[in-house]
Amino acid sequence: MNVEQAYKDANALLEGHFLLASGNHSSRYLQSAKVLEYPKKAAALTDALAAMIKEAGIEVETVCAPALGGVLAGYELARSLDVRSIFVEKDGKGGMELRRGFDIKEGEKVIICEDIITTGGSALKAAKAIEALGGKVVAFASLANRGFCHREGSDIEAKPECQLPADVPFFALGDFTFEIYSPEECPLCKSGESEAIKPGSKG
Repeated sequence: MNVEQAYKDANALLEGHFLLASGNHSSRYLQSAKVLEYPKKAAALTDALAAMIKEAGIEVETVCAPALGGVLAGYELARSLDVRSIFVEKDGKGGMELRRGFDIKEGEKVIICEDIITTGGSALKAAKAIEALGGKVVAFASLANRGFCHREGSDIEAKPECQLPADVPFFALGDFTFEIYSPEECPLCKSGESEAIKPGSKG
């Protein structure tokens, strides 16, 4: 599965001047909502991701996604693995929690799934919410890895910014290593030709 081509085909690999959630800037951005817009294309991606997880011998009972961005990817991965799908939501205190009648039994084997994992902060919050209820996080998964964390099968080593635990495997279909700049060092800002936009809320 060529995940970069899948993003390009869906016009989801954006070029421009973007303000990232971290506050940094980049000239490229992955808009996973466009990749997941068509169910058959989404299914092909998560079927490939599920195959990697099965080949590694990971036993899983439930896929949990952080809302909102990971919900579609998590649901499709659960379908591909033929297991239950749930999601966690922000708790208003900087963490995440399980709501809507979802529950976790003691020792339940859970994969945390995102559409994209950058540093893994949201995925880690989701994992903590699951573990607080007695669940066991057996893996992390995403369609795309932004290159800060080491994924299974990649020679990219984890960077200091990665928040995922080193002792839990992380599966993704491919790595995307874009240049990221602080606002002060951003060459796009220095050129004065454009203003950074938040791609999730504009355009």
